[in-house]
Amino acid sequence: MGREFLDLFEEWADSYDQSVEGYDEEYREVFANYEDILNTVASKAGSVVLEFGVGTGNLTKKLLEQGKTVYGIEPSEPMRKKAREKLGDNVSIVDGDFLQFPLPPQPINTIVSTYAFHHLTDEEKGKAIAKYGNLLKKGDKIVFADTAFRDRQAFQRAVEEARERGFHHLADDLEREYYTTLDVLTKLFEKNGFTIAFTQKNAFVWVMEAVKQ
Repeated sequence: MGREFLDLFEEWADSYDQSVEGYDEEYREVFANYEDILNTVASKAGSVVLEFGVGTGNLTKKLLEQGKTVYGIEPSEPMRKKAREKLGDNVSIVDGDFLQFPLPPQPINTIVSTYAFHHLTDEEKGKAIAKYGNLLKKGDKIVFADTAFRDRQAFQRAVEEARERGFHHLADDLEREYYTTLDVLTKLFEKNGFTIAFTQKNAFVWVMEAVKQ
């Protein structure tokens, strides 16, 4: 359920914002167009939002600035602390993950996440999407931005290129976590009653907008 990676994120909490700003050369391309990615997800979201993987609160901040009500889910206590320092008391951020989380006190119309869904295996992704389908009504959305690949060949090329460039942390990350492909994601969303559209934002990241039918 992604919690197996908590130690990594608790170590990353203090430097995460520097990474997304491009100071970490290995991850510069992963976080290219970061502000645009956040703005795109926020602009596609409805008025009452459930956000998974709040992290340090960067997407949350965008959502709040657009006047949306946000209920945040974040399994890492250091990350929750960073987010609360950034956002104050303007938002509820509670312990939970993509599969186990407290329900918000009011109906939501959008579920969002950035740079986090890859913490789940494909099987877990399917379980999560099925769960969200039961929370959402017709016309409601899931809007995720995450690293994904057109196919397994593209994934293998990305790993090989990272190693050739000496980006061994990035290559290890790609092989350690559960990065998936667009066709797998399409099947998972469609199986659970969503239409899905993908927009590529950089060499790694796609925005996926799934609408409940």
